[in-house]
Amino acid sequence: MPDTLTTMTGVILGGGLTLVGLVISFLVWRAKGAASGLRGVAWSLVPLAAGLLGLMAAVWQFALSILGILLGLIFNPIVWAGVALTGLAVVLYVVSGVMKARGVGTRGRATTPEDGTPAAGGAGTAPAAGAAASRQVGGAPKGGAKQGDPSDFGDIEDLLRKHGIE
Repeated sequence: MPDTLTTMTGVILGGGLTLVGLVISFLVWRAKGAASGLRGVAWSLVPLAAGLLGLMAAVWQFALSILGILLGLIFNPIVWAGVALTGLAVVLYVVSGVMKARGVGTRGRATTPEDGTPAAGGAGTAPAAGAAASRQVGGAPKGGAKQGDPSDFGDIEDLLRKHGIE
């Protein structure tokens, strides 16, 4: 493969690509209609235009550069180690997010150093204490009566009034 293209080679290459594109556009025109076929013709003319403008050499250089980079990546074991490490990092990040969302592995560090058990009032007792505190927050419900008191029918009366029942 040559590293550079002459203007004439660019025109020939662009013309060849345009011919292939026009054949494909004709088939698309017959299968999907005139609108899709005309769009294919428009795209098919781009390589010939690039060849006539002298831009095919730049396109050729770009394609060779991309090919060289990809081949360098494919056959380099250090790059594959980096890809594997990146994949591991992504997997660990996703797994930690799922664990955090489910509450798995989110215990605090309140442990005693000598035996590794949770200290009194530490993270091991926090969920139970939090649940008990959330049940007793506020002390009394809306109506002023204590929780479980049968004389508090304020919410039910409001609901019945809302539906026109008194």
